[in-house]
Amino acid sequence: MSEPSTEDRNPATVDIDTWPTQRAIEAILAEDAHGVQAAVQVADRLADLVEAAHERLQAGGRIHYFGAGASGRLAFLDATESRPTFGNPPDLFTAHFPGGEAALLDSTIDAEDAGTAGGLDAAAVAPDDVAIGVTASGSTGYVRGALAEARRRGAFTALITNQSGAALSSEVDLPIEAATGAEALTGSTRLKAGTATKVLINAFSTALMIRAGRTWSNLMTHLVATNTKLDERAVRVLVMATDASEEECRAALSAADVDLPVALTAMLTGAGASAARDALAATGSIRAAVGTLSG
Repeated sequence: MSEPSTEDRNPATVDIDTWPTQRAIEAILAEDAHGVQAAVQVADRLADLVEAAHERLQAGGRIHYFGAGASGRLAFLDATESRPTFGNPPDLFTAHFPGGEAALLDSTIDAEDAGTAGGLDAAAVAPDDVAIGVTASGSTGYVRGALAEARRRGAFTALITNQSGAALSSEVDLPIEAATGAEALTGSTRLKAGTATKVLINAFSTALMIRAGRTWSNLMTHLVATNTKLDERAVRVLVMATDASEEECRAALSAADVDLPVALTAMLTGAGASAARDALAATGSIRAAVGTLSG
């Protein structure tokens, strides 16, 4: 079986161990930049995934990431960060990792070839869900098992990989192949491939939540304020969105029971918090609620 291109030796860095530190760093970062460009090249495919996922979410579906190694850890990071950023339900994004929490924290526990484990983890997938396999090589056994079971259950399946013509591409509804090629350090896909994977997953979840109405303009209006920093960010969001004073924004938040979307909708329309809350419940987004109350 041929090795994926992510395992090739990079001719540009064969002498990297003899270079001054700055030159080595510059070469690594230059390769990372190529990874970002590889991600940009598949933006159209990622947009298709967002639209497919949005349709599923409208029907009550959820997002499941399946990945091992560095790819799986990046997916886990995105899933855990989505809730404080967008205030979505805790199970809207779920990342599955072979071996569970212990393996996630200890890279010496390696179960990426465990296709059976992937199938078992995919038992959590429902017909309206979206299952996304994340694998640099595009052939990870755990991901293959998970996607096969998810598809059997009727879920929409997608693949995010760094391999052109990946083995798993023909086994999913939508493959996204951001081909990054050889790493600066041979086979270390936590580098350029990981960079491409992270920006793709970031763009996917962010665009999906924008599509779902969990922003106003480019502001994080549904953030969950769990600490002082985020409390102050909520106030700044209101200031930036309305040009009102901090004092007025704090008062609006208080009147809305510290519900940022309600406070912002009320401030933008002049409606009371109760009317703003009802409009948000009926429309699902601040922009739509503002249109309803202002119409």
